[in-house]
Amino acid sequence: MQLDGMHHITMITGDAQRNVDFYADTLGLRLVKKTVNFDAPEAYHLYFGDEHGSPGSLLTWFEFAGAQPGRAGAGMIHTIQLGVPSEASLDFWEQRLGEHGYSSERAAGTLSFADYDGLGLELVLAAAQNPPLQALHPEIPEEHAITGVEGARAYIGRPLEADAQLLTETLGFSAGEAPGGYRLQGPTRGFNWTYEPTDRHGIQGAGTVHHIAWHSADADHVAWQEHVRTAGMHVTPVIDRDYFNAIYFRQPQGILFEIATTSPGFATDEDPAHLGEELRLPAQHEHLRAQLERTLTPLSNPRVATTANEG
Repeated sequence: MQLDGMHHITMITGDAQRNVDFYADTLGLRLVKKTVNFDAPEAYHLYFGDEHGSPGSLLTWFEFAGAQPGRAGAGMIHTIQLGVPSEASLDFWEQRLGEHGYSSERAAGTLSFADYDGLGLELVLAAAQNPPLQALHPEIPEEHAITGVEGARAYIGRPLEADAQLLTETLGFSAGEAPGGYRLQGPTRGFNWTYEPTDRHGIQGAGTVHHIAWHSADADHVAWQEHVRTAGMHVTPVIDRDYFNAIYFRQPQGILFEIATTSPGFATDEDPAHLGEELRLPAQHEHLRAQLERTLTPLSNPRVATTANEG
């Protein structure tokens, strides 16, 4: 039983259209699902990733319209690392981000910047063990397209080793040479996970991370639930999220962890060629469709617009 790297990371935004503009256009990811929050159906839940919505490529957002900016603090992820193929790709992205009005900072093998909400992002050279998970965008050459999510950095207010037993003995991470550094290497993908100490109190809001999900094989999911419970974590029942099953628990520093399955995937209710183009609702909220279609802000998807222009 082995986790296969990361499944997805979920954030909060105050503006769904700016979210689509930045991630589906500026960064060139594919909007693979336009749905709503299971627990707050008046709010969008948007998923971005590669062409297929593959685990390991997925970044997702809850939109709470007009949400005030948050601030990452102890017990919160503060930076997400996205892979690119080469140093030449960093050159490309430095120029592209500047052309779109986003400043960045270049260092050896990295390009750091923030999105419109202030979420910290880094482009890093993709690990050789990670097969590229790329989306198509007419302005982004394939040799420079983002290849998936490579890692994340989180703040903690407790000793860096407080989570070591859970990560290494329960979840299968290996400890790195640097304090607070870990790697989760699965059968097909790996993920770098880093803790950094802070005394700062976090405030959840736009531009902050809500949770991170690790990727489980379908057949192992219930076993992971029991395994995590045996390790002393308070874990939820298995929850059907339509596109995967999920369990949740908080690790010792307060970061919300999820373990999510591969199946059924994002093509279960849409043609793979048209992922993310129509509003899809959880079955429990389908009776609200007319109301939600009136109240949710219509979104312009650059992928659909480009396809229509080409047609």
